[in-house]
Amino acid sequence: MRNIEGKKVAILTANGFEEVELTSPMKALQDAGVTVHIVSPEDGVVKAWNHDHWSIELPVDRKLDDTSPEDYDALVLPGGVLNPDQLRSNQKAIAFAQHFIEQGKPLAAICHGPQLLIETGMISTRTLTSYPSIRTDLVNAGALWEDKEVVVDNGLITSRSPKDLEAFNRKMLEEIGEGQHATTGQFTQSDSNFGVS
Repeated sequence: MRNIEGKKVAILTANGFEEVELTSPMKALQDAGVTVHIVSPEDGVVKAWNHDHWSIELPVDRKLDDTSPEDYDALVLPGGVLNPDQLRSNQKAIAFAQHFIEQGKPLAAICHGPQLLIETGMISTRTLTSYPSIRTDLVNAGALWEDKEVVVDNGLITSRSPKDLEAFNRKMLEEIGEGQHATTGQFTQSDSNFGVS
């Protein structure tokens, strides 16, 4: 695997992310020498969910309103039921994710994390996976859904659940090592307005 030391990766999350779906990729990235920032609409800290209860709080490194996706080499979207549902109604979060798809930068989303991608309008004909309960939503958005532990489509890395984290983390690191991918140019929305001053 290529050396990715010194790369910068954003983990975009709101409250209610599934704990291990953030902490496991973050540790894998940090162990590889990557600078990781938790980016969030929340102030101060974000609160994790662990199976069926609230759990740890993690410090927010960058407030979404004050952060540009241009500053990052890749994006990670953890799941959890509450977190993606909040992000998908946040226009700045949608625009943040759009940047990575439009620029061909690696984007890794696990479990319910791909829900945010539906709102980008940019996953038609893209191959991905997710937690099974959101399969229909993704297919209705034009995605090609596969039941595999990890699916990679031109820098877009997706997995189904925490049991797939080993494969998810491995592919995430590989794709970040490959860097920016070619884009198809077949996007239906523009990400020209991030609302970042």
